[in-house]
Amino acid sequence: MTKYIINGGKPLHGTVTISGAKNAAVAILPATLLVKGICKIENVPNISDVRLLLEILTTMGALVRRLSPNTLEIDCTHVTDSVAPIDLVRRIRASYYLIGAQLGRFGHACVALPGGCNFGVRPIDQHIKGIEAMQADVRLVGGCVCATAPSGGLVGGRINLDVVSVGATMNIMIAGVLANGTTVIENAAKEPHIVDLANFLNAMGAKVTGAGTDVIKIRGVRQLGGGSYSIIPDQIEAGTYMVAVAAAGGDVLVQNVIPKHMDCISAKLREMGVQVTEYDDAIRVTHTGRLRRANVKTMPYPGFPTDMQPQIAVCMALAKGTSIITEGIYDTRFRYCAELNRMGASIQVDTKVAVIDGVEALHGCPVRACDLRAGAAMVIAGLSADQVTTVEDAHYIERGYENIIEKLRGIGAEIRRVESPREAASSQSAG
Repeated sequence: MTKYIINGGKPLHGTVTISGAKNAAVAILPATLLVKGICKIENVPNISDVRLLLEILTTMGALVRRLSPNTLEIDCTHVTDSVAPIDLVRRIRASYYLIGAQLGRFGHACVALPGGCNFGVRPIDQHIKGIEAMQADVRLVGGCVCATAPSGGLVGGRINLDVVSVGATMNIMIAGVLANGTTVIENAAKEPHIVDLANFLNAMGAKVTGAGTDVIKIRGVRQLGGGSYSIIPDQIEAGTYMVAVAAAGGDVLVQNVIPKHMDCISAKLREMGVQVTEYDDAIRVTHTGRLRRANVKTMPYPGFPTDMQPQIAVCMALAKGTSIITEGIYDTRFRYCAELNRMGASIQVDTKVAVIDGVEALHGCPVRACDLRAGAAMVIAGLSADQVTTVEDAHYIERGYENIIEKLRGIGAEIRRVESPREAASSQSAG
């Protein structure tokens, strides 16, 4: 078992550099299956979800070469009609992008229902609706999504998503790139990583327009060739470090960011009394005193992101007054609140609403990471708490945060990673 041990109560100072966007990378990597040629991809975050996807692609026959810690060359030219290994696919939510990629490339796909973090119902019905609109036959067989395109390949269609779905929007985009005719996605998600996926596909020869709006059009092309692309900075990683400074105190320059992507987070921190200064590609966060109460409702972009909800809750737990969080995306994302309450927070949860009465301080104790972003919240809580906090199940955190221990140490945190002997031995045998 992986644990983080944090000696809290120390303000953060210095500079932290943000890595490439996880949510963009986990869609772009499966999309390389569509490309006949070499894709050179820069600013790839070196996180466990990415490493798992690269293992899946390699198993399917892709040639992957790491030019630097964050630059990859991927050549899927000679990948044959291969099935993604079930044991690997089940370990990552983003594996569902393989459905669109394989269907577009080979005319059929059979992908195990994905895993990843468990914080509520995340159905793939909108994904299925999209590819069925492109005349694919879709069936659930033995825990796998199996889809078959018509003999001539997928046919462009018009898809009006019933709910705004980031995953469905991206999967349909991937599937539509090599389809016959034009695919139109209405009520599309607008997140920055959707625009990034569109830009990657276009850099390889696709014809995608409208990304970042609620209507995306994909005009099918016969083939994608190779090219180079650099992934955008990670909005959620940047927000996590910004919130960490707000909770623990200090003065930190968060660099390699796109400030526009951070507007909703920056605005909420300013509302809580944090000084946020924007530069061309950096944001400075300065803690100026006890935080003020605020309310948050998570919404699709450009609203406040659900992936920042657990982290901002730590700030609210320390703020003066009563704050309210309304979760507008997922069903059971408040499981982490029980862990914060163990540290002295005062949080009451009723389904999708959390009422948080601010306290003067949090107190270190053993807690666990329920999922990726909840784990980040536990780290932030540990940084702001007195005494020592142990965060168990920290492997969740490493799904989405590159070099988090080193980055936090670089801005003054006292944090270390501990592995049980059994896990260490298992990791060595697997490597």
